[in-house]
Order: sequence, then structure tokens, then C-alpha cells
Amino acid sequence: MSKKKKVTIVFDIGKTNKKFFLFDKNYKEVVREYTELPLTTDEDGYPTEDLAALQNWIKDNFNAILDNEKYEVKAINFSTYGASFVHLDQKGNVLTPLYNYTKPMDDEILDLFYEKHGSKLKIARETASPQAGMLNSGLQLFWLKYKHPEIFKKIRYSLHLPQYLSYLFTGICVSEFTSIGCHTNLWDYDKADYHDWVYEEEIDALLPPIVPTSASINTSYRNKKIKIGVGIHDSSSALLPYILSKKDPFLLLSTGTWSISLNPFNDESLTDEDIENNCLNYMRIDGKRVKASRFFMGNEYKIQVEKLCAYYGKEYGFHREVQFDQDLYLRLMKNKNIYFRFEGIILKRKMISETDLKSFATFEEAYHQLMIELMDLQIHTITNAIGNSDIKNIYIDGGFTDNDVFMKLMSHHFQHYNVMSTHSPLGSALGASMVISNKKIDETFLQQHYQMKVLQPLILNL
Repeated sequence: MSKKKKVTIVFDIGKTNKKFFLFDKNYKEVVREYTELPLTTDEDGYPTEDLAALQNWIKDNFNAILDNEKYEVKAINFSTYGASFVHLDQKGNVLTPLYNYTKPMDDEILDLFYEKHGSKLKIARETASPQAGMLNSGLQLFWLKYKHPEIFKKIRYSLHLPQYLSYLFTGICVSEFTSIGCHTNLWDYDKADYHDWVYEEEIDALLPPIVPTSASINTSYRNKKIKIGVGIHDSSSALLPYILSKKDPFLLLSTGTWSISLNPFNDESLTDEDIENNCLNYMRIDGKRVKASRFFMGNEYKIQVEKLCAYYGKEYGFHREVQFDQDLYLRLMKNKNIYFRFEGIILKRKMISETDLKSFATFEEAYHQLMIELMDLQIHTITNAIGNSDIKNIYIDGGFTDNDVFMKLMSHHFQHYNVMSTHSPLGSALGASMVISNKKIDETFLQQHYQMKVLQPLILNL
């Protein structure tokens, strides 16, 4: 009989896609499965994650791998989106729906919070969390306390989603740094402790003891010894392979619906200006801060490209074939101006009443102009995230690595840096697998797993 392959299982839970991976001992992907689960609604009829369906999906996949003769499961871990709490009573029963972080929060509750605990800007600066209602998951606990006091009284423990999934396997309640530190309003970064308001509202009593992200709990399943991780927040997890394999300081630009610049080597406190520029902190697995700045680039890009396709009579998708045109770029830069009215981006820029496409003869010309205007904001957010840190390397991952115009402009504007594109479909799952392993990795790791390419700076005949 052939020897069983030793594997780590990772459940990587996104808002849309639920993914399930098996990794071997060298972090090579053995199995990957995706599913989308139908949503349910909370007591107000607001759409939200169906926790029971999620649990069943996880249990079914786990049992199927345990029953599979090819694999021997050595470890399990979980990476999930943040800003989501599961509230348990004394007996471990779930008390509420998993509230959706896009659910609007009652103004009177928010007013009460700021009246009691300090201004929006003060709280945002101290907790490194731009104020955004339910997206600041600590506010969900405050909201429950004043909106549903009868339920709040029954809470024994509130677990962040990654730690709840771990609890399903271990029965042990813990808190963990990366989940506490992602725009939750809970953590005072300068104090390196929960914020004063958490103690004043006696919410600290509902948060289980904090353990390191690399902690694991050994347990027996059907007489098999399995190591269960405590879970990790997905943004921190996506950053981890870079931190573990690269010795020199770097910035990771993660592109997609949001463009997020992550700098794990900047430990400056956030200023009022940072908060106004949509900067925030994430947390490394050791509790150190990661300075981040973000803007809604992918969302805006999609809105504007749809308009370009309609205006120039092109099929949606045509934009993917556009290659960088140096002559076109130089011509546009000669009389640089704002031509696009952005709809979903709140960063400061000159506002115009409507987009002007009449100035551009072709789709390609208008598309280059759009990328120039988005790049101006991208430069601004990257510069904010770099701050005073000594960074020479920029890694770019996510959807925009396939965009030739974007990548050429990045290599041009950041020509004093080593700019590298990386391509990994594993995203946050790989970090979750690595964090509970004791295996050391070296500089070649990203090369093997991420198809890294160094971008050559443009030599422009200016």
C-alpha cells in the first residue's frame, strides 16, 4: 500500500468565495476547492453569512479528507475576512447572526459612542481604524450592549471569525493579534493594549485570552493526532509569506477591488492627516503594526472602463488587451489635466462636474488618461504607507499585475525601487499554512511559489 501524503488543511473564508486547500510539507498545493454559499438574513432582514451552512461545509470537507486513504492530516488552520464576531453563551451556543460588516449602524448608537469615548478622529487615530460603523467590529459589541441588552447580557465570549472556526475543532476560546488589530476600534496601538473604552464598557471581560497567531492546540480526532491553528485575519495572512522569506524591508501593494499598500516596516503612530487619507494599521503576527493606506481603485476602474467601452463602442474586456504606448503617454503628460470624474473614491483630488471623453480620439488614449489619473492616487497612497521607513523593494500582487499600463507606470514612477510583480492564486491560504509550521523558509521561496518578475524601469525620452 502506498504511503499516505502528510497534509495541512486550510479553510480560507472570503466574503464571496469559500476556499479549501491541502498543502504538503513543502507548501505545495495538493488540492484546492472553491464554493459560494447562499446568504441568509439577520433579524432586520439584512443579508449575512449563513454560519450554519459554513460550519456544515467545513465539517463535510474535513471528514472527506479524514476518510480519504491518500492523505494523513497533520494540521488545520483558518484564514478569514475580518470585522466579524461570533457571540457565544455560557454553554457555547451562538447567540446572534454573524452580522455583516456592510450593515448600516444606527446613528443614535454611534452618537452615544463618540459622546462617551471621544471624537471620531481621536478614536480613529488611537485605534488606527478609520471610522466605518460595523466595519469597526468593536462597535458591534457596543451596538449590541445598547441596542439588544437582553442578548448582550447572555454573552460569555465574543470570538473573531477565524478563532470561532478554530473553536469548532478545539472547544477552546482564544483571541489573536491579527484579528484584534484590523480596523476593529478595539486596540490602542500606542498603548499596545485594548483601548480605554473597551475597559470602560467592560467589554474586555467578553474577549478571551490573547494567544500568538502561531499558537496551535494538539488534539485527537478518531485516534489521530492533529494540530489545530487558532486562525488568522486574511490581510495579515497574505503578507506573511513575504515577511517570512524576505529579510530586507519592503512594501506590498495588494491590488483588486481595493488597492492596499502594506508596510510592515513602519511603526509610526498615525496622524490626523493619515486618518483623513484613509490610512489604517493592520497587525503582524507578533503584534507589531503594519502601516497601510488604501483606496477603492479596482471598484473605480471597473465603473470607468464600463463607461469607456460604452462611449467608444467596444466589448467589455477590450481594455485587457491595451498595451502601454510610450508616445501616447508622453503626449498626455505634456498638458496634464483632470478629465475623469471619479465616483467611488473619496481621496482629495480636483473635482470636475463630469467626465470629459471628447478630448480623446480613441479608447486607448482615454484609457491611458484614466490610468494616469488613478496612478496619481496610487503614488499618493504608497508614499503615505512608506512614510519615513527605508524601503527599496515593492512587491505587487493581485488583479492589476496583468494590467500592462498600470505595471509600466508603477515601474516608471518608482524607478528608484526594485519593483516586482508576484502572482500567487494562494493568497491568504498559504500564510495560514505557514504560521503553524516550524519549517524555516529562505529567499528562494517566493521565487518558487509566486512567479516573481522584476519590472524594468521605463527609459522615457522626455
